[in-house]
Amino acid sequence: MSTAVITPVSPFDGGGKSTVLTVMRRDRENFTRLVSDPKNWNVPTRCTGWEVRDLVGHMIDVMEGYFKQWDETRSGGAPTTAGLEVMGATLNDHALDFRKLSREEAIDRFKKDAEKLDGILDAVAPDSWGSSIIMHPYGGPAPEGAYATFQIMDYAVHAYDIEYGLGNKLATIDEASAGLILPFSFIFWQGTVDQKAAEGVDIQYGIHVDGPWGGKWRVTVKDGKFAYEPEKGNFENADAYFFFPNAAEEVLTFFGRFPGGAAQGDPEAIEKVRHLFFSF
Repeated sequence: MSTAVITPVSPFDGGGKSTVLTVMRRDRENFTRLVSDPKNWNVPTRCTGWEVRDLVGHMIDVMEGYFKQWDETRSGGAPTTAGLEVMGATLNDHALDFRKLSREEAIDRFKKDAEKLDGILDAVAPDSWGSSIIMHPYGGPAPEGAYATFQIMDYAVHAYDIEYGLGNKLATIDEASAGLILPFSFIFWQGTVDQKAAEGVDIQYGIHVDGPWGGKWRVTVKDGKFAYEPEKGNFENADAYFFFPNAAEEVLTFFGRFPGGAAQGDPEAIEKVRHLFFSF
């Protein structure tokens, strides 16, 4: 994985389009290298129940799902979204269904889909990057440019999953990849509050991610809703505080790969935060 320093940009800003696509293609190249090795095809990964071949099937599934949403939008239709509650189970079923393809068929289809998605994203004008909306199959309305970062999520995190399965238990993801993903963790947290776990919860907590891609945010959870804003002070009167030394640790924690971050504050509040969201 590249260690080159990349200047932080917002994944929602058209001015950052070139950086986002550069990171996406770099991460895809690394993912492709890992899945193309025949010895890795049936290796179990960090994703429960998934082998390397299932990650390729997953990428085929998500890209072809995006194509359907784009096609319907541009033909004047109104594509719908299934919701995050069913995302995990549905994507799992779809990925496993692609086991019917041979390794050569799956990799060829994956590469052709990736080339097609490249063309779609290249054609998005910078002034539409963060504003033109395409309905995500599960996550709701999202700007066109977000789909490049959705690809980074898959390529970076699933390459980590493969490396872990191959024996590298200290694997991580590149900081630029994580920095582009990080803003989406807050957006997805908003949509994945477990209402049963959140019942009666009324807390504020701080999140501090160190490094050039990081920042400080104050989160409020009340009435089953998650809200966040940049921290203006030093987390005064917060019930708990979570510190991440870099964006990669925050992102891998968000995706449930391990419970990272140093926590301090009310132990009960910390425990509530750690179990507040459903998996997707």
